[in-house]
Amino acid sequence: MMKERTLRLIGIPLLSIFFMLLYDYPLLTSWQVVLRELLVAFSFTFTLWEGNRTIVMKMRKLYPYNEQTARRLMIQIPIGIGYTFAVTLLIAYVFAQFDIPVCHPGEWHLMALSNLIPTIIILSIYEGAYFFEEWKKNFQRSESLAKENIRSQFEVLKSQVDPHFLFNSLNTLSALIDPQNKDAQHYLEQLSDVYRYVLLSKQKETVSLREELEFVHAYIYLNKTRYRDNLLVQNDIPEESMEQRVAPLSLQILVENALKHNIISKDKPLTLSIAVDRHGYVVVENNIQKKNILEKSTKTGLENIVNRYALLTAKQVEISSTADLFSVRLPLIAS
Repeated sequence: MMKERTLRLIGIPLLSIFFMLLYDYPLLTSWQVVLRELLVAFSFTFTLWEGNRTIVMKMRKLYPYNEQTARRLMIQIPIGIGYTFAVTLLIAYVFAQFDIPVCHPGEWHLMALSNLIPTIIILSIYEGAYFFEEWKKNFQRSESLAKENIRSQFEVLKSQVDPHFLFNSLNTLSALIDPQNKDAQHYLEQLSDVYRYVLLSKQKETVSLREELEFVHAYIYLNKTRYRDNLLVQNDIPEESMEQRVAPLSLQILVENALKHNIISKDKPLTLSIAVDRHGYVVVENNIQKKNILEKSTKTGLENIVNRYALLTAKQVEISSTADLFSVRLPLIAS
């Protein structure tokens, strides 16, 4: 903010002097003329700078994302040109009332065209600075995400049981189970799918919603073997959302938290809902029936999800809770 203010304090006077010398140098025959022409140049430069700056700031609020740059410029540039012509006509009229002609009669439109030069300079300064700031933010976000991934991998390495060892052990166990025991074989297959996904996804920043849901379905199957009809799951995911991206394991963490912190019994079944809303969020909801004694936390929960999404997208994770319903909305990331 301070840098931008300094730029305006220095840039407006300098541009005023530059354009005064560029257009009126042969006419600067006395100090009175210099002061008059400097006043005219300053009036144009100040009004064009501040007006175009306001237009730029408004457009940034309406279209803040990098992928909206083309749309922002397509609207911003015509507005800036129209503003330049209007300001030129207005200022020329005001100075004419004080007998200070700023252009020849009937040639104000030529002056407006010449005033497009400072308009282009001003827009270029602000767009260039904005592009650089967004690039720097994206670079810092990528660096932070890389550090977060390294930290997560370190946590996995510190765990007492190596996932590779478990996965290989599951394959061995499968060979020992009676082939006729279909339920046990299927359960083991789902368990293997869970570990396979964990191993493959931990190196990725995002995965498709389809991949994450397939993993979640396998994870839910393992738990339904335990809870049976006491665990109810509803899905409402349109096919067109399947290739959009989410943070890996994010949906599973939400499902795990719901199972961990709520009573699940015949008298109090737990209902989980996974859906995509019209605003581009995947929504995970469950009815609340809290346990009196909570299971020990794994330190991987909502805070971890919020931090990961802050590095991946400008949209925020939304968490809400009422007396009866707990809901988390995760923004879908364009593929």
